[in-house]
Amino acid sequence: MIKNRREPFSFHWTCASLAGLAFLAGCVSSSPSATPNTTGWIKDEVADSYVFGYPLVLMGVARDAAVGTDPGQAPINTLRHAQALPPIGAANPTRPGLDTLDSTGWLDVSEEPVILSLPDSHGRYVDARVLDMWTNVVWSTSSQFATRAAGIKAQGIAFVGPGWKGDLPKNVTRVDVPTRNAWVSVRIQSNGTRDLTAVRKLQRAIRVVPLSVYVGDTHAAQIAPSRSNAADTAAATGTTPAAQVAALDANGFFSRLADALSDNPPTPADPHALKILSDFGVTPGEPVKLPNATAVVNAGLADGHERVATPPSNVLSANGWSWFGDGVGNYGPDYALRAYAASAQPGIGTKDDEVRAVVTQDSDGHALNGANRYVIHFAPNELPPVRGFWSITAYTKDGALGESAPARLAVGDRSGARRNRDGSLDVTVSSTRSKSGNWLPAPRSDLQLVLRLYAPKPQATDGSWQPPAVVRQ
Repeated sequence: MIKNRREPFSFHWTCASLAGLAFLAGCVSSSPSATPNTTGWIKDEVADSYVFGYPLVLMGVARDAAVGTDPGQAPINTLRHAQALPPIGAANPTRPGLDTLDSTGWLDVSEEPVILSLPDSHGRYVDARVLDMWTNVVWSTSSQFATRAAGIKAQGIAFVGPGWKGDLPKNVTRVDVPTRNAWVSVRIQSNGTRDLTAVRKLQRAIRVVPLSVYVGDTHAAQIAPSRSNAADTAAATGTTPAAQVAALDANGFFSRLADALSDNPPTPADPHALKILSDFGVTPGEPVKLPNATAVVNAGLADGHERVATPPSNVLSANGWSWFGDGVGNYGPDYALRAYAASAQPGIGTKDDEVRAVVTQDSDGHALNGANRYVIHFAPNELPPVRGFWSITAYTKDGALGESAPARLAVGDRSGARRNRDGSLDVTVSSTRSKSGNWLPAPRSDLQLVLRLYAPKPQATDGSWQPPAVVRQ
């Protein structure tokens, strides 16, 4: 098993590619323009900068697609509430959850703080989190699970943008946000379709408003959403934000990055990364001027694509499963992990918020397929370690709910999963009904399984616990 370890991200610089960067000792202090026949540095710097900027560009595309008044959208500083569990079909977001109903929205804290008010959930599990535009978690409810298994108390949180000075109401907690925009998600545990009325009641009690509205200023100015020039095109494509980013050419990607950097400086501050961007013509708030070396730039972009999609060494892996460990959600300079996490599990929280372990192969290394029958055996002392709850869901290999599944069903400790006499627990995975009481319906095709741990305990992310293998029967 690969243990989780924080490895600072390092650009793949050489002395030849670092010419002109005086902060690196031992390299020649001459600018790239002094050696016009050498273009190798361009490829490396484009790839490094793609990895560095990927989360910010992805979040910008996601915001542009979600903000508005069209069906499926919500204005800035408001929430869109999911009213039902996701239907079966490929049109859903990748790996839609079946355990919660989600309320999501985009905040703009450039003019004044925005206040999120949450109700008392009366013991029902609620996971709320806010991410900045670099996908760092600036606040979440995870700390509240240290004293209770689930549920939150009524509370107000004021999200404050850079440079704001003023007074906040005494009954709210201040949280500083380093970027203009932020993404908020409130997920409420749902126990199936019969439970939706109670969940919707809690959703209606959630409030997101600017400070001026919160304190009763009815004449508060409305903030226009911050959208790039490509916003309308991106939102109209109907594809996922990740697919939209992957389709951008070098000029499109770095133009979006340059636009976004004006309002969303790097966190942590990284003048070295900004210097690298400026070396090949990318400056915050200005039109990009990429080098006249199209083939080399495109090669760097392709290398960046590959690196974003490649799990870094500090992703945990065991028995065919992979999941994020201690470094997720607060990445610091670990840009490789940050980019991969943004691509693989958009909106992922910290190690204390949630774990999503994914497996696509059985214990023999063969692709999972619903035509076969599999068993996942949890030993008595190896059940998923959680303070909240856990579940397993089956998806197609593309992350959709299978059309052939007889029911939307996730198997877990909140769905009545039965233990064996010795305290162990078996989950049977197959497209055909099993006599097992813990049958997980699966698509009649290649598939993937996602094991979700809500409010996981530390051993779920420090490498001391691992999910059991998926064994074909």
